[in-house]
Amino acid sequence: APPRRRDLTGQHLVVTAGPTVEDIDPARYLSNRSSGKMGYALATRASRRGARVTLISGPVALSAPAGVTLRRVRSARDLRQCLDQVLGADLQGADALIMAAAVADYRPVKQHHHKIKRNLDSMTLEMVKNEDILAGIGQRRHAKRPLLVGFALETVAGAALKQLARDKLARKRVDMVVANRAADAFDGDDNIAMIVTSQAAEPLPKMSKLALADRILDHLIGLLGVERNTEGDAHD
Repeated sequence: APPRRRDLTGQHLVVTAGPTVEDIDPARYLSNRSSGKMGYALATRASRRGARVTLISGPVALSAPAGVTLRRVRSARDLRQCLDQVLGADLQGADALIMAAAVADYRPVKQHHHKIKRNLDSMTLEMVKNEDILAGIGQRRHAKRPLLVGFALETVAGAALKQLARDKLARKRVDMVVANRAADAFDGDDNIAMIVTSQAAEPLPKMSKLALADRILDHLIGLLGVERNTEGDAHD
């Protein structure tokens, strides 16, 4: 394995991972196909590179990385509350927030306390839009920290993907967007992504999620202005 730098020492990174779950009734819920692997890879690599890491995770079938503080959440509203606690009212509780979680866009208007019976031939589920957590933090941020990293999961590629990522960068007032296609992102241990900042867009070849995590962190360090320390490399 390549040498690992301790170049995030002294930095507190908050990483969100996995899906959120929006309950319909005690037996059913709405969720998505996020495995959490990208967020857990980011938390693993950031910790190995010296950062203090808080990992806020939706329900996934993954073990907590060593040395990482794990906070478990279920719904989008749970995630928002947890971020408020970790970041604080002034958002200065972290140096960077990496929103790798796949947060549900909608939730049921009504959460039933008893299981809905299947005696109807059809049923309509009314949904309400969840808050855009990252955009809200982007609007409230009035300092250079925390740096904000968003993810864009799309069904297009190439120039169209880059344009959608640039739009998201501006709309959400974030510092970096990691864009990828849904077909490349779910379940597997590899990913194909594009890292987009206000300065540049870097399309990356297919690589493991751990390798992609390191590329994302390399860009993050550049934005943080952290002195790149390659002394005392630790080998995996």
